[in-house]
Amino acid sequence: MMSRNNATMIASKQQAQMPSPQPDMSEEAGSKDAFFIQLAEIAEAMIAAHGRDFATGALVLSAKFVAEGKPLIKRANGGDETVSAEKPG
Repeated sequence: MMSRNNATMIASKQQAQMPSPQPDMSEEAGSKDAFFIQLAEIAEAMIAAHGRDFATGALVLSAKFVAEGKPLIKRANGGDETVSAEKPG
């Protein structure tokens, strides 16, 4: 089993290999690309620390909560409101 520090080191090494958002992308496309890179880093760290089954389950459950508009985390203020699923603008 890999420690959390090792998983972080692996994710950090992979981060250096990840391409940065393309300079000619629109601001929205660049933002989306950056989120996909973050998601990939998190997925790789979860796989390294806990295996593919855990990572797959966590990502699928998160996607289900997003689709249903359920909160993903408990807020420190006790509120369980979630970010609006509506696209801004």
